[in-house]
Amino acid sequence: MIKLPIFMDNHSTTRVDPRVLEAMLPYFMEEYGNAASTSHEFGRRAAAAVELARERIAAAIGAQAKEIIFTSGATEADNLAIKGVAAMSHKRGNHIITVATEHHAVLDPCKRLNREGFDVTFLPVDRLGIFGPDSVAQAITDRTILISVMAANNEMGTLAPIAAIGQIARRHAVPFHTDATQAVGKIPIDVEAMNIDLLSMSAHKMYGPKGVGALYVRRRPPVRLAPLFDGGGHERNMRSGTLPVPLIVGMGKACELAVAEMPTESARLLALREQLHQGLNARVEELTINGHPTERLPGNLNLSFAYVEGEALLMSMKDVAVSSGSACTSANPEPSYVLKAIGLPDDLAHASIRFGLGRFNTEEEVLHTIHCVADTVDRLRRMSAGWLNRGP
Repeated sequence: MIKLPIFMDNHSTTRVDPRVLEAMLPYFMEEYGNAASTSHEFGRRAAAAVELARERIAAAIGAQAKEIIFTSGATEADNLAIKGVAAMSHKRGNHIITVATEHHAVLDPCKRLNREGFDVTFLPVDRLGIFGPDSVAQAITDRTILISVMAANNEMGTLAPIAAIGQIARRHAVPFHTDATQAVGKIPIDVEAMNIDLLSMSAHKMYGPKGVGALYVRRRPPVRLAPLFDGGGHERNMRSGTLPVPLIVGMGKACELAVAEMPTESARLLALREQLHQGLNARVEELTINGHPTERLPGNLNLSFAYVEGEALLMSMKDVAVSSGSACTSANPEPSYVLKAIGLPDDLAHASIRFGLGRFNTEEEVLHTIHCVADTVDRLRRMSAGWLNRGP
C-alpha cells in the first residue's frame, strides 16, 4: 500500500532517518550540557559527542576533524567561505571566479562583493550545464583570490569537474571553494584528492536535521578566513555561538550512514531514476531532459514538458510532491535562472519539473508517479491551445 502524497523533492530537503533521530534524542533531555562548558561532566559529555560528530563528518569528505567548522547550514557556510576569504585577501587581490548556475547562497554573496568593489567572473555553461576546466584557468588573473564552483547542481543534478578545477586552483595557488551541499553523501568527495580548500555542506540534504551545516577549512596549506560575526571565539574563532549539540550529533550520524550506504543507495536510486525517466518517456510526448544525461546525481531528474505550465502541473498533482526548481526560489514567478543559463527558452523553462529521488522512495512510488504525471500532462495539454494547434 502506497502512502500518499509521495515525496519526490529530496533536493529541497530530506526526511530525518530514524537512526539519526535515535542518536539525537538523548541530547535534548538527558545529555543537555553546553559543549563549551567543560569544567563539569555535563559539558565534557556534550563536547565528546560534538567531537565524535566532527570526526564522522570529516571522514565523509577525507578531511581532518579539526578542519570542520559548524554553522547553521550551507548558506552560512557559503557566506563564511566567500566573504571570509574576501575580507582576509582584499589587499592581495579582489577577483573571484564562480559559475552562472551556482546556488543563490554563492551567487548573492558574490554579487554583494561585486557591488562593494570586487571583480567577479560568472562563467557560462553549455546546454548540458557543464563547462570546461580550461575556462577556469583562462579566467584566473594575478588578482584572483577565490574560485567557487558547486560540486553538483541543485536543480539539474549536473556534476562539475571538481578534481580538475582543484588541480588548476592549486597550480595557481588560488583557494578553491565548493558548495557540496547536494553532493556529500551521494557521490564520493575527497578534499585531499580533489585539492579542495573550502567545502560547504548541510545536514538536512542527507537525512539529518535542519538548522546545522559545516564548512571544511583546510589547515595545510592554511586558508585564512575573517569571521562573519564575533562572540565567544568558538570553532577556531571562525564561528562564535553555542553549539547545537543535538543537531551536530544528528549531522554526524547522517554522514556516517551516508558514507556506509553510498554504494548500494546510489545504485538503487540510479535504477529508480532510469525507471522514472523511461516510464515517462514512453507515455509523454515532447519530453526534454535538462542537464547532463549521465554526469548527474543518481537521484536527480529534471524534465521539461512542452506545452504545459510547470506551476499548473505542480498544482494538479496532489499525490506527488516535486518542485519546479530550487526550493530557495520557488516563490519567484520568473523561469529558473539555471535553466535560462543553459539556453532553455522561457516556455520550456516554465514547463520544467525537478524530481528528487531519495532513500525512502520505492519502486511502487515511481510507478505511481509515472501514471500520475502522464495523466496530468495529458489532461492539461488537452486544454492547451498551443498543444492542440501545434504543427506536424
